[in-house]
Amino acid sequence: MAISQKLKIDNETLAEEFFEDCFLLGIVVPIKDYQFSWQLNHLLGLDFRVNNEKEIELTKKKRKYFFTIFEYQIPSISITHYLYNNQFDGEYLLPEFKHLDFLWLIKGNTFSADDLSMLIQSIRSIPGIQLVTEMANEKIKHKQHLIF
Repeated sequence: MAISQKLKIDNETLAEEFFEDCFLLGIVVPIKDYQFSWQLNHLLGLDFRVNNEKEIELTKKKRKYFFTIFEYQIPSISITHYLYNNQFDGEYLLPEFKHLDFLWLIKGNTFSADDLSMLIQSIRSIPGIQLVTEMANEKIKHKQHLIF
């Protein structure tokens, strides 16, 4: 007689591990994602590129929604930047933050609070930016939506 077991993914542990050594910013700028990534690349000297392999797909109301992720890696210091589009066709990646257009996740243990402060000031200098705010991981209800 075979015993069947159900395996369950522990989303809390997965989220904790994913968000170790991370900073998360919320950004309000009313432009398309490709325009915003171009501005970041052009004005701040970054190199964000669309990563179609990390696109996030959510199914809501029997419909699929796709959230673009732009990625910029700095391999020499093991830091990766991810820029998430928070909206697709009227749905939100993080519905508790509908006012945010983009989410910027920085992963890497060599990125400091001082680095974050300088980055926030640089982002605020871009024309059209209405808000840049650091987000506390504890306040995010749908953390698993950010995990790719």
